[in-house]
Parts: sequence; structure tokens; C-alpha cells
Amino acid sequence: MTEILSSAPRPPERSRLLIVEPNRSALAVMARRLGEAGYRIVACDNPANAIAEMRRAPIELVVAELRMKPVSGVQLTRLIRDDTVLRDTPIILITGRSDSAGAVDGFGAGAEDVVAKPFHFEVLEARIARRLARARSIKELRHDNAALDARVVTRAIELGETRAELVRVEAERLRLERLVGRS
Repeated sequence: MTEILSSAPRPPERSRLLIVEPNRSALAVMARRLGEAGYRIVACDNPANAIAEMRRAPIELVVAELRMKPVSGVQLTRLIRDDTVLRDTPIILITGRSDSAGAVDGFGAGAEDVVAKPFHFEVLEARIARRLARARSIKELRHDNAALDARVVTRAIELGETRAELVRVEAERLRLERLVGRS
């Protein structure tokens, strides 16, 4: 695995992408092109290194070859989806033009997208950008939901305390009424 940094102009936020491709020349081309597009690239030539890299440092999106051995892109997708820490990482699988069954398997395993070869890098870059934007939106939504849940819990506690105070005040009022009624 190699981290590739490019001297090309960078987008405001440099997302860290993991490319998993057993063909080293294809891996180098993808890493170079996506690095030039402004992404921080981690390149792995096998899925075992990919999982290790994902556990080492946060990865924002995975681009993986669908047909790999001994672990396929579909199996890699399942491994990622089964891991509670990694499961929300977007995955784009790359497949051959005539591999519709592989694409279906990829989607079934949880990949967000399947791109058929040959493809234009501009299209791949647009799909990556869209998946990253969606992942950020989901992350923000989860953060907002957690904050809202915390506010609901706080309000429920306050409501419980107010009810308890109301019961105490009502009991005190009844006690005073009984005292006044005896006099």
C-alpha cells in the first residue's frame, strides 16, 4: 500500500480514498489520476491490506476491483459491511463491461455503485464526489439526530423533575387545606 499525494490543485477538503486493485499498472494509473483530482490516495493490491489500512486510519471511500482473488470485491464489500466500525464507508466496485451478474452481486453485498470498464475518469470522479457528498450528508444527519436525541432526553428529565415538583406542591396544598379545615 502506498499513499500518493499529487501537486495538482486541491479541493477544499481532501478526502482519503482507498483503491484496491490487484493489477499494479491499473492501480498506479487509478491512483495517479485520482490523486491529480485532489484526493489523498491509499493504494492496495490486495483486500487483506485494504482492511488493515481501513482499520489503521479513516478512509472516506473505497474503489475496488470486483473480480479479485482470493477475495473478490463482493467479499471485500461484505467484510466492510459486517464490520461495525467500517460499515458506513461508501464502496464503488469496478467491473468488466459484460459482468452484469457481478454488478448485481456487488449491489447485493452493499456497494453504493458499480462502474463498468472502460470508463472515463471524469465520470468516476463525478460518482466519487457524489458518494462522498452523500456520505457527508448522512454523517451530518446522524450528528444532528444524536444532538436532537440528547435534547429529547434532557427535556424528558426536566419534565420528570417538573412532574415530581408538581406532585410535591399538590401534596403540600392538600396538607395545608386539611390544616385550614381543622382550624
